[in-house]
Amino acid sequence: MEVTQALKELRNEKERKFKQTVDLIINLKGLDFRKVNLSPIVSIPHKFKEKRICAFLNAKSDLVSTITKPEFAKYSDKMLLKNLIKDYDFFIAHVSLMPSVATAFGKVLGPSGKMPSPQLGIMLQDSPEEIKKTLKNMANSIKIRVKEGSVKIAVGKTDMKDEQIIENINSIYQGLVSALPTKKDNVRNVLVKFTMTKPVEVHIK
Repeated sequence: MEVTQALKELRNEKERKFKQTVDLIINLKGLDFRKVNLSPIVSIPHKFKEKRICAFLNAKSDLVSTITKPEFAKYSDKMLLKNLIKDYDFFIAHVSLMPSVATAFGKVLGPSGKMPSPQLGIMLQDSPEEIKKTLKNMANSIKIRVKEGSVKIAVGKTDMKDEQIIENINSIYQGLVSALPTKKDNVRNVLVKFTMTKPVEVHIK
């Protein structure tokens, strides 16, 4: 089924009193997850949720929640550290602080997939212009963590136009497929669902 038709069918189901999330489910095959480590970062054309971002910087910024190096030590408190990871979707950092960030926060940022990386979040400068540019890139970026045979990714909200949802779906699908060892041959099938609906299988060219 084409994605356009699938969205039409899903919208015909019982209406909910809240904006449902649109999820893309990509089931994979032919991968050994003990050896394959994939976390592609994909840029989507249509932002659908505000990202909660925290920065590790040399000085406080008015543009983003900031943790400076003298504050790192207090996060040896496990509860504070746990809450920090829960409160933010992404973390960014000035490159000079990355060794200290890795030491103080790596054991939780790494496993949660939130460690700043050269592709997403490490800044060579911490000027207001560079921070604004990094935050803008973050707003339209999705990091896909491939840890098992089924990958579920939020691609939009039901109050968006179908065309916008489809463009996000295509961007995410192509971004993931291009990172797979044998591309489309690693894809078993693709499904789309809303929060409260059953998945519908779709065909993406």
